[in-house]
Amino acid sequence: MRWEGNEQSDNVEDRRDEGGGGGGGFGLPIGGRSVGIGTVVVALIAGWVFGINPLTVLGLLSGGSPAPQVQQQGPAHKPPANDEQAAFVSTILKNTEVVWSDIFQRSGETYTPTRLVLFRGATPTACGTGQSAMGPFYCPGDKKVYIDLGFYDTLKNQLGAPGVFAQAYVIAHEVGHHVQDELGITAKVDQARGRMSPTQANALSVRVELQADCFAGVWAQHSQESKHWLDPGDIEAAMNAAQKIGDDALQRAAGRAIVPDSFTHGTSAQRQRWFGAGYKNGSIQDCDTFGAKSL
Repeated sequence: MRWEGNEQSDNVEDRRDEGGGGGGGFGLPIGGRSVGIGTVVVALIAGWVFGINPLTVLGLLSGGSPAPQVQQQGPAHKPPANDEQAAFVSTILKNTEVVWSDIFQRSGETYTPTRLVLFRGATPTACGTGQSAMGPFYCPGDKKVYIDLGFYDTLKNQLGAPGVFAQAYVIAHEVGHHVQDELGITAKVDQARGRMSPTQANALSVRVELQADCFAGVWAQHSQESKHWLDPGDIEAAMNAAQKIGDDALQRAAGRAIVPDSFTHGTSAQRQRWFGAGYKNGSIQDCDTFGAKSL
């Protein structure tokens, strides 16, 4: 992916120098610390990776729904100009802004971009304290995407999903959750969850996550059509990432039995299928996971 030299977003907050400490969580290998693959997989199975508001998962596991929390943090500032990883995510974020603004405009709507927060260890969010162990996530309470860039090392070295475009897919998926929020889908899903059993809520979460995968594919198609910046193998890298983080693949890697009722993000095949569905035609109409009889 030839991303260098492209326009970067101004909607990136850098909190990495604010500390925040570790404080709980499953302990993904961030900042030079490492844990076994089993620990990583358990964390991912719990729904921390590519998740919409991971605190919702905690609420489901405890039988309740966590109340939004508004916490204070220092003034936001931009990442340094010589930070290559920050420049990369800023570039991808900018392109999602261009693509989704255009798609919304064609439908007579206005797209309000999300903000992306870079942090280390832990950081306050409107959904509670976000932690590196959660993996990248979107918080509807403040409409921001959060990521500890150390996650990319986990993606490559422990989950076996290398490639720059696999990293872009991470951002595009989280932005996909923001698109759901913009379309009013998130609010409807949260209301529905309150009337469901944990198993039913898991099944609904799968449809939410697969739609975000599909939206990531929509972005990829429009992005490539306008910029022609993908290299051979880039789409395959995203597909490989989708395969590695399927619920069934994670449970298998952990040496556990495959338990479909526990799925929150979809199988490897489902995640690949819906990313591919979005990429094929670049149409959000092809991303109706909630109306699909078969995922």
